[in-house]
Amino acid sequence: MTRTHSQFATGEVESDIDYEKAQRGVRLLLEAVGEDPDSNALTETWQRRVPDAFATLTEGQREAAKPTMRTFDAETTDLVVKTAIPVYSLCEHHLLPFFGTVHLAYRPTDEVVGLSKLTRYVRWQSRKLTMQEQLTNDIASGLKEELDAATVFVEMNATHLCEAMRGVETRSTTTTRETAGEPTEAERERFQAAVNRMEGQG
Repeated sequence: MTRTHSQFATGEVESDIDYEKAQRGVRLLLEAVGEDPDSNALTETWQRRVPDAFATLTEGQREAAKPTMRTFDAETTDLVVKTAIPVYSLCEHHLLPFFGTVHLAYRPTDEVVGLSKLTRYVRWQSRKLTMQEQLTNDIASGLKEELDAATVFVEMNATHLCEAMRGVETRSTTTTRETAGEPTEAERERFQAAVNRMEGQG
């Protein structure tokens, strides 16, 4: 009989994914590629490890996991820029990771958000099956709505393991950009200058 996730609970917040379906799916996949899911090496893989991993890696599909965007009164409406936010997500075509960095900026209206919340928001948005282009858009439009920001810039640079591990088997970087709102030319230049400075440090 298959053990359910509740029997592996470790005090973390329970996810609403269907663990029994996840366990069956991983077991079938292991069998499909010629592995023995009941071997000592793989029993925990399908019973606990992979379902737990996908529960974490798909948190962005659940509103309950979204960070609380606590805000403070803004003393200025100048552009807020945050660069080199780590991003890890899953390609919806091959279920393989893509990862890299996100640079973002926003012009507040009446309120600003704690800087750590920007990182937490990017992490939450990225934890789902998606494409890089869509994720870039989701971060920009989502932050604009969450913060009631006048303008949001997002640039993402990512490497896709579906390219590096299969297909052309070449590691490269894909860049996507999205702007929400109506930025001034000066804001565009300031954001790009901040991105260029950060990338020049690499």
